[in-house]
Amino acid sequence: MSDSASSAATSPSPEEATFAGGCFWCLEAAFNRLQGVLHAESGYSNGEHPQPDYESVCTGRTGHAEVVRVRFDPARVSYQQLLEVFFFLHDPTTLNRQGNDVGTQYRSGIYTHSVDQAAQARALIEQLSASGVYASPIVTEVAPVSNYHPAEAYHQGYVAQNPYQGYCAVVVAPKLDKFRRTFSELLKPEA
Repeated sequence: MSDSASSAATSPSPEEATFAGGCFWCLEAAFNRLQGVLHAESGYSNGEHPQPDYESVCTGRTGHAEVVRVRFDPARVSYQQLLEVFFFLHDPTTLNRQGNDVGTQYRSGIYTHSVDQAAQARALIEQLSASGVYASPIVTEVAPVSNYHPAEAYHQGYVAQNPYQGYCAVVVAPKLDKFRRTFSELLKPEA
């Protein structure tokens, strides 16, 4: 067996992680820049409406959060590292709000795909809470992922396609610059 065939046979299968932390454009743009992330997709999750879309989610009546579903290679980036990036990218202490984005669709949430993910998320929340890094309590919900739907095509890769759009230039770009400086060792070469 060749080395590449041997390593492919022992490589772990890709995993998924789902995060809600305000507008999905910023989270998607950041996660897509990480080594080991195969794909990050904007979507809606953990609501009641059977077929959510952007317009209905923005009313706040579907119960969905704007989320990013991350497909990743755990041999190249760990779930723990994804959690650390997630907490860096948003304020987990504001209930149903990130900056000027207000509503339940902008809540902070970690929607887990396994019992192990839930345990890791809760452990990090406990650690961050005990550290005093945040002046206010963390309000991030941890729950199993449910009723996930991809967002419309125009939301996918939005920041990359619209870097000069007002929100992207004023809100997302500075956050991504800080993210790149802080997590430079985890970034893909082209990021």
